[in-house]
Amino acid sequence: MVRILHTADWQIGLTRRFLEPEAQARFSAARVEAIRALGRVAQEQGCALVVVSGDVFESNHLTGQTVRRALEALRAVPVPVYLLPGNHDPLDAASVYRSDVFTRECPPHVHVLDAAGVHEVAPGLELVAAPWESKHPGRDLVGEAVDLLPEGPAPDGVVRVVVGHGGVDDFDPQWRDAATIRTASLAAALDEGRVHYVALGDRHSRTAVAGREDIHYPGAPEPTRETEVDPGHALVVDVDPGRAVGERVQVTPHPVATWRFLVLEREVDTDADLDALDAELRGLVDKDRTVLFLNLRGTLTVAQHARLEELRERHRDHLGAMVEREQHRQVVVVSDDEVWRELGLGGYLAAAVDEMQSQALEQPQAPAPAPASGDGFVVGRADDEESARDALSLLYRLSRSRS
Repeated sequence: MVRILHTADWQIGLTRRFLEPEAQARFSAARVEAIRALGRVAQEQGCALVVVSGDVFESNHLTGQTVRRALEALRAVPVPVYLLPGNHDPLDAASVYRSDVFTRECPPHVHVLDAAGVHEVAPGLELVAAPWESKHPGRDLVGEAVDLLPEGPAPDGVVRVVVGHGGVDDFDPQWRDAATIRTASLAAALDEGRVHYVALGDRHSRTAVAGREDIHYPGAPEPTRETEVDPGHALVVDVDPGRAVGERVQVTPHPVATWRFLVLEREVDTDADLDALDAELRGLVDKDRTVLFLNLRGTLTVAQHARLEELRERHRDHLGAMVEREQHRQVVVVSDDEVWRELGLGGYLAAAVDEMQSQALEQPQAPAPAPASGDGFVVGRADDEESARDALSLLYRLSRSRS
């Protein structure tokens, strides 16, 4: 029996546009620190080695500092590490793996799987590698690597692990990409005993392919986007070739992520709804490492919308990021003349309110839902309308603070 740690898609050097510089620096540091966390899991679980199934780096065009920090973290991993070039960091002419920094400073226990086919990495353990040599190979690299194996089952006492990267036809049944991995041929090789486990990368969500334990994506060790399902793990994989096909492999996920991407979809129509949203955001844990995607729907008065804006600003400062995308923002703001009368605005301020409300009313936006009354307008549908909405909310808040 052999135990390995299977991970993939570190994407060291990844940037996200929605992160402010301070948060981006922490986000980048967390991806490097995940390497050390993976090393601790490997040591604690008695793994013989770590296999990284592609996309170790975000690209082949990174600063020397980024590469050096990754190598320094790899130096702390106490077992051998095998890196597979993927579509983000292929073995092309500009490959990071061939850079001066990497070749000079790579720790001796870290190895690049830079040739397709079998690599004997320890007595009784073979890795069948399928590295990417370009961003668009145009063929099933994993299938080709398996085809290089001799016919028939692996020799007695030998564990064979396929290390590949890319999408599988289970998720791309029309084979829109010529590099799509054919699942049927892998399943046949596994059932025959030619190979015993297929360690894939590329899919950032932890996934068992075709319902099989012996074909797995571990997911990204740190999340990269809100659509990922159950990222943030590494897989401890036990492989015993002496067992029956369905019992040869046991996969155990171990959490390593420190960041999370959270989606909240909420209705905001009343003060009570705003109270509940405020309390929910206050109750979040690890806020500085949380990227919140906030999708709001509802109908608010100008006063309530001003309160919502204040609420957003206050919580945004605590979070790693708060992301509100136009297509998910459907809040109708109903202009309430009584609100402005209560503030007793006069002169140019009253004229400004009238002008902004008129501007908002001149921007009907189909197919947005109609406001509850004829003097309302829809948020987030046109630049002029949104600017008028924001200006009204700001003016209301400033006027309230002076009254």
